Amino acid sequence: MTVWTVAPALGAAPATVRSQVTVPLRFPDGYAATAEVLTFRGLADGKEHLLLALGEWEQTLLHHATEGQAPLVRLHSECLTGDVFGSERCDCGPQLREAVEQIAAAGGFLLYLRQEGRGIGLYAKLDAYALQDAGLDTYEANLALGHGEDEREYAAAAQMLGALGVTSVRLLSNNPDKAAQLTGLGIDVTVQLPTGVHLSQANHRYLTAKRDHTAHTLDLPDAVGSRPEAGTGEPLAAAPAMGSAAPAAAVPTHDDMLGRIDALTARLRGRAEETEHIRRIPESTMAELRDAGAFHLLSPKAVGGYGMGVETYAEVVRRLARGCASTAWTVGHLIEHVWMLARWPQEVQDEVFADGPIPLAAATGAPVGVAEKIPGGYAISGTWSFASGVMHSGWALLAAQHNETRLQCLVPISDVEALDVWHTAGLRGTGSNDIRAEKLFVPERRTLDWALLGAADNPGSLIHRDPIIHTPMAALLNLVAPSAALGAAEHAVDLFRQQMRVRKVKNTLEGRQADSPLAQARFAQAYGLVVTARLHWEEAVRVVSASHKRRPSMLMDEQRAQYRLSLALSGEASAEAVRLVMTGSGGSAQRLSHPLQRIQRDVNVLLSHPTLSRDPILEQAGRGLLGVGFTVPAF
Repeated sequence: MTVWTVAPALGAAPATVRSQVTVPLRFPDGYAATAEVLTFRGLADGKEHLLLALGEWEQTLLHHATEGQAPLVRLHSECLTGDVFGSERCDCGPQLREAVEQIAAAGGFLLYLRQEGRGIGLYAKLDAYALQDAGLDTYEANLALGHGEDEREYAAAAQMLGALGVTSVRLLSNNPDKAAQLTGLGIDVTVQLPTGVHLSQANHRYLTAKRDHTAHTLDLPDAVGSRPEAGTGEPLAAAPAMGSAAPAAAVPTHDDMLGRIDALTARLRGRAEETEHIRRIPESTMAELRDAGAFHLLSPKAVGGYGMGVETYAEVVRRLARGCASTAWTVGHLIEHVWMLARWPQEVQDEVFADGPIPLAAATGAPVGVAEKIPGGYAISGTWSFASGVMHSGWALLAAQHNETRLQCLVPISDVEALDVWHTAGLRGTGSNDIRAEKLFVPERRTLDWALLGAADNPGSLIHRDPIIHTPMAALLNLVAPSAALGAAEHAVDLFRQQMRVRKVKNTLEGRQADSPLAQARFAQAYGLVVTARLHWEEAVRVVSASHKRRPSMLMDEQRAQYRLSLALSGEASAEAVRLVMTGSGGSAQRLSHPLQRIQRDVNVLLSHPTLSRDPILEQAGRGLLGVGFTVPAF
């Protein structure tokens, strides 16, 4: 057993490690991990708290000592009913399970603190449940029993971290009080990362009270969607199994779909650094996205997809970006490319949807390749850039020019060469590598005139009834970048809010950044910019959605101008909000372990994409609004 020594946390005597033992863990859903469980002597409250060291924790301690990189840490208060019996009156059990997986992946520590019922004890907690059944919320019930709203304190937690030499942490928690107390005890909270939203019929009121009364970072719907299991305390319904046609009853509502995505946010944040490092989406994330039905979203109902609308699609991309912009970008395009395949003639659809409703495909048209007509089809050659999601795809959609006609060519991914060239400053996790082919034969049935494919009355519109299939292709192609930028900016402002409440700025009189009038003004400006970005984004989505009610469902020049302008202004406001946040976040935000620097790099790359390039968009939007006509095609 290794024993560490370090200066004690403020206000507490030093603690020492008493014992260390290896414990294999297995959760009811089958997830397994190995923990080093540490006990301590000299803890301030005399309780038997535990520290679970998970993942490459010793390497994490080494980096902490030599490079100042903060480990991922969760302070988890004991909850017998939730942790052991799976009670759905709280979210403790799912939070514990989630935290173990995130910390094991990143390397760090879970502190299991014996503070049942927010410090009032097990019996008193059950008494409080009875009062909640009579109408009180969770805080009012504690007060009615003569207790404080929250009697937990974290001096022992600071001692445990101090015994390992940990002086700064990345805190996995929705509770701002934990960060504030740790900071007051001498542990620097470099960033507070919220856990997922583990929502059920039984805990919606409980979570709402935590959000509204004590500023927990929880993004909740007004109510849990009504389904057959309503009132039973069952969690939000899982997606149907992949690769099988889903009956109409299995199609989620808009709110259900967003609930599934929100449940992934914390795990996306926990894997954002890994995603960037491996330069693609981790397989664990892809599996969770499939389980959530993300790739079914725009797939037609006739083949087992959800056939949902542009509002749900754009919102899913935005919410994914609150967790990881690279994941949002890649998934947004993979969802969209399933929709593109559904626009092809029946013969091709029979081929690509043969194995289920989500044939994943990379698509790229820059630069356009060359197509040579040969018997039975075409021979295409070229090197195509920016094939986002190519490492997760079974197909590739490639643009090639034949005389005056631009074709889209559908080829198996196994027939082309993927070039590992995606080494960038931002959006590194998208794996947007190049594709190369030389004289590759493409059967004529798997080629289609790009103009016909992009039109509202495409071949697939004669096959499927889903309104989204009539949407002009360029409309959805332009949505991903601004949706991802908005979601990333919203996350940045949330992170800024959390750190302002605990961060002490050097050379100032205030105890924390949130007490500074100038910092308050900076936050208000960043918040306002995100609101501006969201309003522009909502207007663009509204313009596209309104086109579904028309036949043909095309955008007139003025509507196209409004749509493109709104998206460009949304992206610009999102980027400015992130810039304000970064310049007010100090040097620690520039560390590679800090999510804000990743958000800034990702948003900078998003703004360089043609769908957010300010100058040409403003020029063409001006022409459209003035009625003098566009000088570039719609797609």
